[in-house]
Order: sequence, then C-alpha cells, then structure tokens
Amino acid sequence: MSSGPLHGLRVIELASIGPGPMCAMLLADLGADVVRVDRLEPSGLGVPVDPRHDVNGRSRRSVAIDLKAPAGRDAVLRLIDGADALIEGFRPGVAERLGLGPDVCLARNPRLVYGRMTGYGQDGPLAQAAGHDLNYIALSGVLHAIGPAGGAPVPPLNLVGDYGGGALYLAFGLLAALFERGRSGRGQVVDAAMVDGAASLASIFYGLQAGGAWGAPRGENLLDGGAPFYAAYETADGRWLSVAPLEPKFFAEFAARIGLDDAFVRRQYDRRTWPQMRQAIAERLRTRTRDAWCADLEGTDACVAPVLAFDEAPRHRHARSREAFVAVDGVVQPGPAPRFSRSRPPPPTPAPRTGAHTREVLAEAGWDAAGIDALLASGVAR
Repeated sequence: MSSGPLHGLRVIELASIGPGPMCAMLLADLGADVVRVDRLEPSGLGVPVDPRHDVNGRSRRSVAIDLKAPAGRDAVLRLIDGADALIEGFRPGVAERLGLGPDVCLARNPRLVYGRMTGYGQDGPLAQAAGHDLNYIALSGVLHAIGPAGGAPVPPLNLVGDYGGGALYLAFGLLAALFERGRSGRGQVVDAAMVDGAASLASIFYGLQAGGAWGAPRGENLLDGGAPFYAAYETADGRWLSVAPLEPKFFAEFAARIGLDDAFVRRQYDRRTWPQMRQAIAERLRTRTRDAWCADLEGTDACVAPVLAFDEAPRHRHARSREAFVAVDGVVQPGPAPRFSRSRPPPPTPAPRTGAHTREVLAEAGWDAAGIDALLASGVAR
C-alpha cells in the first residue's frame, strides 16, 4: 500500500477553526505530513472536544508553542524553513504582527506556498471585519437563494462558506501554487476568501440569471425546491425521499413507477401545472414508508434516494460497499476522498492531543535535547 499522492509534502498549520483545519485534513488524508502549531492551551468555540471526536483535526501531528514569545516565533520559523506549505487563518495583519507574515517566511524559505484563509480576503473595505460562514455566503448571493418559498433564507449548515468556499478553495489554491512552483522554483501567497469561494460555487446560477432562467422568488426556481420534480417529500412513516428526475425521460420513469398521471409527464416544465403536480406527488409518496419506496425506486432512473440522517448514512448499502466511512478510534466518520487508482492514502488517525509531538517535531527541525528542554522549561513550548 502506498502512502497517498501527497506523500512527502510537509505542511505547517497554524491552528484555527473552521476551514483551516478542514483544508489541513484534506491534505493529511492524502498523505501530506501536516504539523499543527497549537496554542499552549486549546481554544475554539468554547466547547471542549475530545480529540477522538475532532474529525477535522485527524491525521496530523501537534506542537504547542507560544507564538507571541520571541523564542516561540523563532521556533515556528525554523519549522517553516523545512516546509512546502503553510496554512494560517488569522485576521489580516495578525500573522505580520506575530512576525510570521509571508514576507518574513518567504525570505527564509523562497519555495514556501503561504496559504491565507479569511472570510472577506486580505484587502477590501470588509477585510478587518469579524464574521462567520453565514455572513460570507450572505454577501456572495448564495444565502438569498436557499430557503422555502415565502420564507426566510435557511443556513445550509456551514458547508457552503467554511468548507466549500473556504477549505476546498484553499486546498485547490495550495496545490495549484505547488504545481506552479515545480516550474518556477518559487513559492507565493494564496489569498483564499470564503466570500470569493462561495460566489465561485454559485457560478452556474449567475449564468442562469443572466440568461433569464433564474430569478423567480426564493423557492420558486428549478433547483431550489420550486420544481415539484426536484424536491423532498414526506413518506408514510414521517421520513423523507429526495426526488430529482429533472430530465423528461427520468421523470417519465418516476411517474410510471409511482402511478402519477401521464398528463403531468407531457407538461413537466409547464409551471402552471406545478402546484397540482406537487400535490399529486406528495399524496402518492405519503401512501408508503420511505424504505418501501426505496425498495422499488432506488437504483432506477427515477432519480430517487432516501434522505438519510448522519447516523443512517454510514449504514446504507452503497456506502458500505464503497467503504465510504471508516471507524477511527471507535468514531465513525467519512473516509478520505477522492480516490486514486494507485496512490492509496493511509488510514486516518485520531486528532492529536495538544503538544503531543512537540519534542518529536522540534528534533526533526534540528533542535538538540538540551534546546528542546530549555523551550519546555521556559513555558514557550509544551
């Protein structure tokens, strides 16, 4: 078994919350050696987390260093000297005030790819404003489009801003810059802003709006629940089915399998029929349980799937057949993604306890035992 496609890549992660840890997890899952620089005392959203349950913190090592102490800053710079990439998620200017900004780091290690993760970006009138995922997707136009007709916008968890528009775009940017470094031999700064990434994710909808195919009130468009053939329906047992036969041939199969009037098939995209079509589909699907419908519809071109809860998804037969979920120290969680034909990533390991690898990592960076003991004794490292 290989060590994953990113084996040999060294990444320094300055501890943060949200998209930074997710980005680091994605890289570590694929074999990168990620070293997380933690504060001396763990911080976050104020809720203590057992490392076993910190899924986004898995598969890396932890050193605990006081970044505000000159000796701590110097220790981190020595780690950066041997790194390929760095991830930081501070507000703009904080890394510079700590003496760990890109100018300092790139002067020491010109091949370093310096990844910066923020909500609003490194510049612009809102660059220094505090915010969270919901604010960033609101500014990008995405939040306005999500929610029921006649209702308020609905937060799509923190998947669109933190993880889709943030972590994924930062990982993509880091790997793109590393690829470019292979030609130029030079590192650079990657400015990943969640508001930019979320807007990029919505590119198709900006195009649809420009072409006149989007723009009805929220919840009344083709892909936001407005179309009765792209929606979730309650079943007899109070569970839900996702129904998405957008194409006419798939909708015809769906209609035939549930006994829907063929008149709706002939006028699938006639919006005047949608209220009656929705009512007819809802009445049909409410006659049986979710799993009874799945026994007939799953795996067909009717485009139907059960709406599974987090505790159900790992047990689904498709997830089991692909081994899509893994148990790490007894905690069931999604496995590494995507998959590779040759470069199989190593199994994930639990998130480290703060400072669990301080001695080990500092020794790798060239400290002798006496120097490490001195850092620990001074309270700069833990």
